[in-house]
Amino acid sequence: MAGRPTTGVPILRLGDVLVTGLLNELDDKAALAFTDELTERISAESIRGVLIDVSRLEIIDSYVARTLMELTTMARLLGARVIVAGMRPPVAITLVELGVELVGVETALDAERAMAALGWRQGPQPPEEARRDATR
Repeated sequence: MAGRPTTGVPILRLGDVLVTGLLNELDDKAALAFTDELTERISAESIRGVLIDVSRLEIIDSYVARTLMELTTMARLLGARVIVAGMRPPVAITLVELGVELVGVETALDAERAMAALGWRQGPQPPEEARRDATR
């Protein structure tokens, strides 16, 4: 959308759910742009759920944790549910050791479980024979 800063973070829409992921640490400018874009899209597109995949992050510092908490609160005020998925065990351990709590942030082990929690259901898979025929 014109005039809005771009985050460089892809945000995909699947029905009434937005799916995005953090690939690296966000600086102040990128975090603001990311938050602005997500909240704008939640409102404009009547989004009811947001999945943020963090499985590629090696670390989550206190700034990113605070950004996720603030984003979750903003989304909730706009009527959407946010689930952060895919946190690596070392990241979780580090957050606990540092005393950083993701207050109000809902988490899921992986993106598939987060999508299920958001009510997203994968359609039935066609029988193996039909898939083979489609590739011919």
